[in-house]
Amino acid sequence: MAGRFRELMKKYGKVALGVHLSVSTASITGLYVAIRNNVDVESILEKFHMGTVSEGQNPNPNHSDGAAAPPKNRTAQLAASAGGAFTLAILCNKALFPVRVPITVALTPPIARFLARRKIIKSGV
Repeated sequence: MAGRFRELMKKYGKVALGVHLSVSTASITGLYVAIRNNVDVESILEKFHMGTVSEGQNPNPNHSDGAAAPPKNRTAQLAASAGGAFTLAILCNKALFPVRVPITVALTPPIARFLARRKIIKSGV
């Protein structure tokens, strides 16, 4: 898949880069909103076999030693240990790279054709 992505970047250049950055931005935004609204992102990733963080990998497990109350779900706990919802959204976005690349590969040619018809980009693509 990486070879096909590189080939796409060579052929479409700025258009492919723009599409990939747009897909990534949409992904980070959606993940951020989901995490801020306490959606259990980890269970969703588990359903699609995208990997999870086990208790052994959690650098800051909650212990009931009279400190703050534990977060309501695992996503909130991960957001707290990862440095915030935005950081966790970026980490989840990195994990979803194998999903974003095929989306970019599928969307780039039609978008390039559309832009060429609109004469927004120069011919030669």
